[in-house]
Amino acid sequence: METRRHSHQPTPEVDALVRAAQEGSEAAFAQLISVHLPVLRGFVGRALNGHADVDDVVQETLVRALHGLAGLREPDKFRSWLLAIAYREVQALLRRRTSDLSRGQEPVAEPADPDGDFAERTVSELMLADQRRELVEAARWLDGDDQRLLSLWWQETVGQLSRADLAAMLSVNAKHVAVRVQRMRAQLEAVRAVVRALRAAPRCPDLDEVVQGWNGVADPLWRKRLVRHVRDCASCHRYARGLVTPEDLLLGIVALPLAAASAAGGAKAGSWAAVQQYLSHKAVAAAAAVAVAAGGVIAYAVLEAPANGDTAPAFVAPAGSGRPSPVGASPRAAAPSASATPGAVGIGVNAADIFVAPNGSDTGDGSAARPYATLGKAVAVVRAGQTIALRGGTYRPVAPVEISTSGTATQRITISNYRDEKPVIDASRVPADKWMITQRADHVTVQGLEIMNSRSHAYVCRSCRYDVFQRLSIHDNVRSSLMLRDDGTVGNKVLDCDFFGNRDPAAPGSVGFGLAVTNGSGTGNLIRGNRAFRNADDGFHFNDFASPLTVEYNRSYGNGVNRWNLPGWHSDGVGFSIGGGDRAATAAHVLRHNAAWDNAGHGFDDGDDQGAMQLSHNTAFRNGGVGFFLRAAPGTLRDNAAVGNSAPDAVSAAATSQGNSWQTGDATADLFRSTDPRTAEGPRAPDGTLPGTSFLATRTGIGADLSGG
Repeated sequence: METRRHSHQPTPEVDALVRAAQEGSEAAFAQLISVHLPVLRGFVGRALNGHADVDDVVQETLVRALHGLAGLREPDKFRSWLLAIAYREVQALLRRRTSDLSRGQEPVAEPADPDGDFAERTVSELMLADQRRELVEAARWLDGDDQRLLSLWWQETVGQLSRADLAAMLSVNAKHVAVRVQRMRAQLEAVRAVVRALRAAPRCPDLDEVVQGWNGVADPLWRKRLVRHVRDCASCHRYARGLVTPEDLLLGIVALPLAAASAAGGAKAGSWAAVQQYLSHKAVAAAAAVAVAAGGVIAYAVLEAPANGDTAPAFVAPAGSGRPSPVGASPRAAAPSASATPGAVGIGVNAADIFVAPNGSDTGDGSAARPYATLGKAVAVVRAGQTIALRGGTYRPVAPVEISTSGTATQRITISNYRDEKPVIDASRVPADKWMITQRADHVTVQGLEIMNSRSHAYVCRSCRYDVFQRLSIHDNVRSSLMLRDDGTVGNKVLDCDFFGNRDPAAPGSVGFGLAVTNGSGTGNLIRGNRAFRNADDGFHFNDFASPLTVEYNRSYGNGVNRWNLPGWHSDGVGFSIGGGDRAATAAHVLRHNAAWDNAGHGFDDGDDQGAMQLSHNTAFRNGGVGFFLRAAPGTLRDNAAVGNSAPDAVSAAATSQGNSWQTGDATADLFRSTDPRTAEGPRAPDGTLPGTSFLATRTGIGADLSGG
């Protein structure tokens, strides 16, 4: 999709409105606000990640604009002047937050790291592939001023700000802006290479030596040290090559025209009474909602396929596409599961070789004009290097899907949602003795799908190699959401997925996992950025897997609780079950920056395995069992936190423990800046990454980092 660049040259109409408003015309000022409110609120919303403080900052900006308008000497620069006021208000708010944190006060608002979140959220709205994710991670390493500049430069790149706007906001001339942008980009590119090197599997041994003792916090000292290593290391230097330019990574959105955003507010948006009402009660916030939804990206309508098998209406055109919708059709989103947690599926593919749609037909040719109706048909004809795109809507298959065609290292197969559309696979009609999807294929990426209501396992990948599962929402199944199993399970990645609501009424409490990696072996598997919650049994279940897994930045909560009022309930649902069974007796799993809270059983449980596990910077909070139940593992536990569990730890005498909360005396909830989990359990970012939060963030640096992404 091509990026539209909007001209921000002043118009005679705006010039005249400003002059009229300066002369006291309330109608002129109201019209100015009507035109500029969407872009103003969109800018502040991105800067503050849509937090409640957005309305306060917009309100203060409008008040200052109203009071200062008479002093504006160049009416044709009204837009830049207004955004400069907003920029100063954002900076003032972020400084107040930082000051509160430095004094040890509870932050007034999320996120915990406002400077880092400011850059991450504005860029992360456009994340699509690994390099976009790396760009988000790299932004955290920048200094605060560079993070803000990155955010502003991004908005210039997509045409929402001009270079003159940037210069006005930064109070410098255009030439100085260019110099600052160049320096910021050079720093960003250097850190992107660091991020790639740190994420590599296997990682450079010399880099492992460099990061010994690092607590994982992106600070200037470690940035300088790691940039120097990557620059000078023969092995790591290759990660500086092949980087796509940030501009190219930011392509692919369509900005919403301001006129459409203004119209969304209805007739009141252009009235002086509505402006006054906004200043008093913030009632016009909804007027600009369409402008900031998905960061200004046009949302696509979702088609619900009829449950009775009747012919579905033609697909509804995207809003603003210029294509008429069929008579009687109205865009509407598929109804989420009652137990679902709202969140973005993430941006999908913009082009594909094979299309599938709820109103398609398997007698079609799989083109965009004649899509297939079922995923089963698409995977039966796909070949290495091809992409399958599923259009939005609900699919109700009556037979299971088998994925058996593999891609290659250079020609992967991709199965994805199309753009921002939301495909939902309702497996309730598939026989109870069948798994919804079984995959025996390598080098496949599966992303952006929602799968629910399987009467068995929803998705099982058997002996899979180098597959990627990302931005999936799999829930309300009988046995599990996603399972990787069998020998030969090698080099797979499970990223940014939600697994929840699984339970078996016939076995109340003893069946229903979130994510399982089990009954097999294989190296190089990575589990990152996922949530497993409100399942009947374990959230993450790694029993009977004989090889080490890398498990980082995941969240597991509320598992093992009888939310369905099933009789005969018995569950010891564990947050992270990281051992158990004969095959896994020596699996040396690596867990870092994971958090388990409000589970019925233990937070972390080794299942009496004797592998040399490494657990660092994990947190167990308010679980019904022991926080860290590692009675057999002779591993290493470093800088973990356990508070509010039945006991903080039950750790083997053979284990090496250092800096954990039960050793440092940090035994109460005062260790945490916040114990309110709502932000951590709330919607994901538009790119599918975890929501940033100060929940369980510690004042001492131990425990998990839940700041986001």
